[in-house]
Amino acid sequence: MPAALGIIPARYASTRLPGKPLVDLGGQSMIERVVAQARQANLSRVVVATDDQRILEHVRGFGGEAMLTRPDHLSGTDRVWEAFEQLGQPAEISCIVNIQGDEPFINPAQINALVALFAQPAPPAIATLIKPVLTEEELFSPHLPKVVTDQRGRALYFSRHPLPYQRQHPLAEWLAHHRYHRHLGLYAYQPAVLQQLTQLPPSPLELAESLEQLRWLENGFSIYTALTELDAFGIDTPEDVARARQRLATSGT
Repeated sequence: MPAALGIIPARYASTRLPGKPLVDLGGQSMIERVVAQARQANLSRVVVATDDQRILEHVRGFGGEAMLTRPDHLSGTDRVWEAFEQLGQPAEISCIVNIQGDEPFINPAQINALVALFAQPAPPAIATLIKPVLTEEELFSPHLPKVVTDQRGRALYFSRHPLPYQRQHPLAEWLAHHRYHRHLGLYAYQPAVLQQLTQLPPSPLELAESLEQLRWLENGFSIYTALTELDAFGIDTPEDVARARQRLATSGT
């Protein structure tokens, strides 16, 4: 397997849930749970990149590795690159995995699916994770971006709207006539490619859909996808926190 580095960007500020990484979930903070899951994957190292001293000290307090990054980054991608620079850009790392800091139930197998793509003779520049859409609620939710791929698994387009539009079928029948996929926000990059991505200005499609990955496609970068059947559980609101706590209480973990 390639030498893969996991970096977890973790901001303190959040419009809907301030201090999100430190929220308690069944006796552990959210960021502690993300780190614990990531450490089970095929990663040589897991580092939290944060903009806040409280998160830094908390992660180090439970034995995790963390570093302080600038507070003015506009995206997690930029924060991940700064962290890699602070680490000295170790030459042995061939794959950097950007792990969302608000997914405490991320499955190590999902991370491994991306890392495995970089073991190929011609590794991708960028890779991300997708899963089948199973319900109409998922399909038509603008909060769950969808992705269209070519026959080799390369992303053609990401959208908050279901694509393709099935002109010959009513909306209620779309899932019966086409296999749709939604995008899960887990990325992996070659280090040199990640550096290039941070130098790109916002693009028209990105601004229209509010999806950063469209900037990369517009600038000619290929994004390969790995398929997972496992779901994602992102936490953005107090209601999500309540659902996560209920899940932990039910599972006993």
